Amino acid sequence: MYKIAWLPGDGVGNEVMEAAKIVLDALKLDAEYIPGDIGWEFWKSEGNPLPDRTIELCQNTDCALFGAITSKPRDEAAEELAPELRDKGFSYSSPIVALRQRFDLHTNLRPCKAFPGNPLNFKDGIDLVVFRENTEGLYAGVEFNPVEDDMKAFLDSKHKKFHRFVDVPGEELAISMRIFTKKGCERIVRAAFEYAKKTGRPSVTVVEKPNVIRETSGMMIRAAREIAKGFPGIELWETNIDAMCMWLVKNPGDYSVLVASNMFGDIISDLAAQLVGGLGFASSANIGDKYAVFEPTHGSAPKYYGQYKVNPMAMLLTTRLMLEWLGETDMAAKIDKSVSKTIADEKIRTYDMGGSNSTLEIAEEVVRNM
Repeated sequence: MYKIAWLPGDGVGNEVMEAAKIVLDALKLDAEYIPGDIGWEFWKSEGNPLPDRTIELCQNTDCALFGAITSKPRDEAAEELAPELRDKGFSYSSPIVALRQRFDLHTNLRPCKAFPGNPLNFKDGIDLVVFRENTEGLYAGVEFNPVEDDMKAFLDSKHKKFHRFVDVPGEELAISMRIFTKKGCERIVRAAFEYAKKTGRPSVTVVEKPNVIRETSGMMIRAAREIAKGFPGIELWETNIDAMCMWLVKNPGDYSVLVASNMFGDIISDLAAQLVGGLGFASSANIGDKYAVFEPTHGSAPKYYGQYKVNPMAMLLTTRLMLEWLGETDMAAKIDKSVSKTIADEKIRTYDMGGSNSTLEIAEEVVRNM
């Protein structure tokens, strides 16, 4: 029996998780679903959106299925703390980012497939998979504001281009560090090539900006060129992030597997998701060596919470990714085929597809089509 951490989170995360449970029950997956606390309500009441008890839960389960979270900027988050917690030194940070880093979930996998019959497809035939480095880069969380004088002096002594910032008052200066490691670059690129080989895909495109961000993007490009030598049947393409956005809109069918650092991967995966219908169809997996967390990439959509209105397809396709990772490939294939049939039949649709069916009605139709 599998033990799965059940983390609905905030807003519509609860509703799409209900839809996932309908499908999992129909598949009769031999699993225990153990609920865990995560999200905005725990930030407000405890000053911690990822309580230690939830981390312990994850440590004692096979994987986690996650719904959605509400996330707000630092100052707004502080204003919503319970009165007794304010001015106590609590600082909000994303619990899903914390999970990725705590469990070293280094590979973020985001398939973007245009299902036939979806009226929201930009073009038919799109079938992209984005590999996003998941623990480093700009999301590493190493940031400074204000910047102390000793740090300014150190940076000035180490890099001539920092000199123009030396006289900026510390409270008016903010620094976010884009941190890459050779190991991080190599393992995300290798994961992309191994996936391409396993699934028979012809190319891997590395998306960076080495002509401007020379050191970090340069490290990713060098890793890609070296690793590509071990996969002679797969072409390595290189492109800059800005050009990639243009080419994805113009010729999305030319691309197969994309690999990028954390921020750039976030950007292109959302763009790719819109090409195939939007975030209502965007699934993702956060995969480490020993643990994985599966989540749709949409947010908590608080304005729709309680209406059972949002499209659960992203959550159902995320559930498919979880089943694949667990080795339950037949069950995963059933979800994929039934989701495809449900979309192609054009009978049951949520509001974003021009229909009026509910979140749970979609799940029930997917079960009928299984």
